[in-house]
Amino acid sequence: MLYGTKTDGTPVHAFTLGGARLTATILDMGGTITAITVPGPGSAARNVVLGLENLAAYESSGWWNCLIGRYANRLKNGVTVEGRHYPLAQDANGVTLHGGRGQSWGARIWAVSRFEAACLTLRLVSPNGDQGFPGRLTAEVTYTVTGDALRLDYAATTEEATVVNLTNHIYFNLAGGGSVTRQLLQVNADKVTVTDAQQIPTGELASVAGTALDFRTAQPIGVRVDSNEPQMAIARGYDHNFVLNKKTPGALEPAARMEDPDSGIVLELSTTEPGIQVYSTNNVKPGQLNAAGREIQKRDGLALETQHFPDSPNQPSFPSTLLTPGETFRSTTIFRFPES
Repeated sequence: MLYGTKTDGTPVHAFTLGGARLTATILDMGGTITAITVPGPGSAARNVVLGLENLAAYESSGWWNCLIGRYANRLKNGVTVEGRHYPLAQDANGVTLHGGRGQSWGARIWAVSRFEAACLTLRLVSPNGDQGFPGRLTAEVTYTVTGDALRLDYAATTEEATVVNLTNHIYFNLAGGGSVTRQLLQVNADKVTVTDAQQIPTGELASVAGTALDFRTAQPIGVRVDSNEPQMAIARGYDHNFVLNKKTPGALEPAARMEDPDSGIVLELSTTEPGIQVYSTNNVKPGQLNAAGREIQKRDGLALETQHFPDSPNQPSFPSTLLTPGETFRSTTIFRFPES
């Protein structure tokens, strides 16, 4: 169905995928997830995604609940691929975030290559030089509703050597509104990637033990979100890449669990990716409204972005994000909402 039109007049369509107990609505603009509707134990169904007021808000943001590429998270001073340096679109500190502001994949129209009752596949061809990256890249993302879960399968191929890091920058609020600070979070990670003042990894992997970043057991998000620990102060809350405990690199394994103690709704997240960026909505623009028309406040959502580590191309010890011709990048993330 028609969702609206972009500022340039291009139509944007919404696709609702239905399952036995869960539905998800996705736009062909950036693969934006506007809703995941889940019934709570003994309660009415609710949308557990923190959405924006309208299409114009999604378009101007470019990073809200949508697909992020070519490189999710941060890069510093560009990248070097096969001996050639690419400076990319940097800010005043030399940082490129999510491919560069104003060039977001989330504001682009993706081609629909498949649409069925419970499945949608979106395709984007990113030309050589797009966002400053080398190689003509073809990306496909398939959204599938299966029973109590939404599954995202990513694939990408390139015509020249390049670097790739894809995610969906989805914000969750399992209560359906208000602050997420009372909601519980557990992350299957013993370590995080330590960052400098620009939130660029230093290369060090630090233990979470005894810090505000310790979610090895479930903790309310708000208990330590305003900690003055140095790593927390830099981000003004949670905006950190957790190094997932993987039994097998690339295997689909548990990454995180989130629970709303009031509604009883639970999210269990699994991924093939080596990391997950946890972001506690630290920076909200004044006047930005949610889908109910209320102004979004700091801590109204929690982003759980499964991905490779930030700045991996410049950190030889991190898992590689290099993609070469003849290879296919593949990644899977599952958001499961089990019945209690």
